[in-house]
Amino acid sequence: MDNTGVEDVVEIEEIRWCIERLPILFQQCRVQLLLVFYSQNTSTQQTPRALHSVFNSLSPPNPESPPEPSPAPETETEYRPEALGDERERGEEESRDFDARRAWRLKGAEARQWFSRQLMLPEWMVDVPPRLSQDWYVFARPAGQRCFVVSSGGTTISRLRNGFLLHHFPSSLPSGARRKGSSGSMQSFCILDCIFHEPDQTYYVIDMVCWRGYSLYDCTAEFRFFWLNSKLEETGAFDPPSQYHRYRFTVVPIYNCDHTGLHAAYAGETPFIKDGLLFYNKHAHYQAGLTPLALVWKDESCSQYVLDTDSKGQVPAQQQVVLELQEDGKLSTSDDPPVIFGCLDQELRQKSGLQSGSLLRFSVSEGGMRYADGKLEMTDMQYIGKVNRARAFADSYSKVLFQYTARHSPLKIDFLVQSLSSSVFICTLPYSY
Repeated sequence: MDNTGVEDVVEIEEIRWCIERLPILFQQCRVQLLLVFYSQNTSTQQTPRALHSVFNSLSPPNPESPPEPSPAPETETEYRPEALGDERERGEEESRDFDARRAWRLKGAEARQWFSRQLMLPEWMVDVPPRLSQDWYVFARPAGQRCFVVSSGGTTISRLRNGFLLHHFPSSLPSGARRKGSSGSMQSFCILDCIFHEPDQTYYVIDMVCWRGYSLYDCTAEFRFFWLNSKLEETGAFDPPSQYHRYRFTVVPIYNCDHTGLHAAYAGETPFIKDGLLFYNKHAHYQAGLTPLALVWKDESCSQYVLDTDSKGQVPAQQQVVLELQEDGKLSTSDDPPVIFGCLDQELRQKSGLQSGSLLRFSVSEGGMRYADGKLEMTDMQYIGKVNRARAFADSYSKVLFQYTARHSPLKIDFLVQSLSSSVFICTLPYSY
């Protein structure tokens, strides 16, 4: 009997176990484990493949069969932040288990909950990743709203990170508009990862997920970026807005993360307002949710908002964190698995009418955060109150750490430049405070 397959499965499960339990402080180690996981596991993209099947079902019905009634499209006015609070408290199990092929027919809360889990989200850079100059890309992040743009069946929609509909419009993307003389199959579809930049009403494309029905989920970032630059221009998406192309699309310049590329991304002129830098590992697949194979980094020179601001747009004197309240009173991050920061007193929960799933804001007091063996051991926090209903997710652990170090011992651009010509491990995170 050949046991090779069994041994491979055991090794893959061991890698998965390590990734889930390795303290998030060890960002470098988790990067390496994920890359090994991708190289040995051919079925890591179940959720992205489900999303692929969703848009395969967007094609028009067979002429020989009775047409199915189409759902009424959501309107642009559907983005109502005040509706988020009630929906978050309904529970999430139902939205996880429905047939993915029916997702495009869903409306309201169910559709938003499902789409909110599809974007690949970068962790915050808390230390310099290994082989930065060899294995990573870097590019300036446009300030704006992160979203999926989907063209199919003669229309185009964009959905925000929280799943809400941003725009419903015609475009020059594949099957993105209904017009006379249009060529190409209406059964094809396109999925782009974009940032909508409000000042110039432009979608800046930062990644390509599907193109004319061809899935790029299991392709490396190196291949996806090649297709992004070579295919998008063919469609006329770069053309100025017109009757059948409401918004302009353009790509963000992507550089190899060497000295020249890092300088260009950091200090080069851009047509958009910068909001930090994004680093993508060249070998990474498109993975829904948080991943250390994509990293975001900021300082005052490339972002207006390095430190989080309050509702008035002011930087508070003490760091603030947003955590999700669990059924047992524990306070967790948005990571999978979540990182627990503490537990909220039951009396306070009852007095304040707080329910499971609520997002709560805390200030980090003078005691700060203490770590032991790379794991969070203690936090000194004070409860402030519920967050604005427009907020859909708790902070990630890496964001909390980045915000803390940005106030005390920031990871500076000089460290990044130095790491390009050095194999020395650079980490600004202390293990105890």
